[in-house]
Amino acid sequence: MAEISVATVQMKPELGQMEDNLIKMSEFIGRVATEQPVDLIVFPELITTGYEVGPRFPQMAQRIPGPTVNLIAQRASEYNVHVAFGMVSKDRVESIIYNTAVLVGPDGDLIGKYHKVHLRGEEQIAFRAGYQIKGFETEFGTVGMMIGWDLAFPEAARSLTLEGAELIVVCANWEEPHADEWRVYLLARAYENRVFIAAANRVGEEPSYTFFGQSSIIGPRGKVYASVEEPAEGYAIARIDLDEVRQQREETQILQCRRPDVYRAVVRKY
Repeated sequence: MAEISVATVQMKPELGQMEDNLIKMSEFIGRVATEQPVDLIVFPELITTGYEVGPRFPQMAQRIPGPTVNLIAQRASEYNVHVAFGMVSKDRVESIIYNTAVLVGPDGDLIGKYHKVHLRGEEQIAFRAGYQIKGFETEFGTVGMMIGWDLAFPEAARSLTLEGAELIVVCANWEEPHADEWRVYLLARAYENRVFIAAANRVGEEPSYTFFGQSSIIGPRGKVYASVEEPAEGYAIARIDLDEVRQQREETQILQCRRPDVYRAVVRKY
């Protein structure tokens, strides 16, 4: 049985205070990992900086690996846990930055990074959109990553499913008044792909936004294994069996019965 323990952390980052946010992340990793053995801890989108940083994003962007990733990887190694989290990153060109999710392993190695594909509103001004959706191999199975508004696009979750993902991690900054959308999208993506979803949404207020949390771990039949109901800092932990994904997909034939030959409109520009 491919049983693992997953935690989703619901945290309020301080706007633009990277050092303070990294300290708080480290404390959460320690709290979660010492409460019970855990295989994966998920943090929200842009958790190292906050959301409304605006023109300061380029100064806060880091390479991957770099100081932030190295620090979190060190904590992951100390507690023998995988950690997924959101940050602002840059590659070779200093002026091009990305809204990125990072996954590090319990040996302290970088497993993968994902640049947010679906940018919303002012994000299109700050960031370059990603162009690749793929799963990452871990010691317990294939993990897919999505960020925030990616969740609203069924193509993203389905692509990860076809890449072999048994668990999809969602790092999010989902704001009021869209809590109903958040809940429905999480359930829909789990149901339609027969996949586990581990979603971490932040809390707190910034000048233009209020974030409501509702971080959850959801199974391939829509079962909510754990959630943080209050709009406050905290975390949810659940023990899940990834073998259930294979069983559900075989039982429903949800992937075998697809008809890609009739879906041409899906990949046509609107």
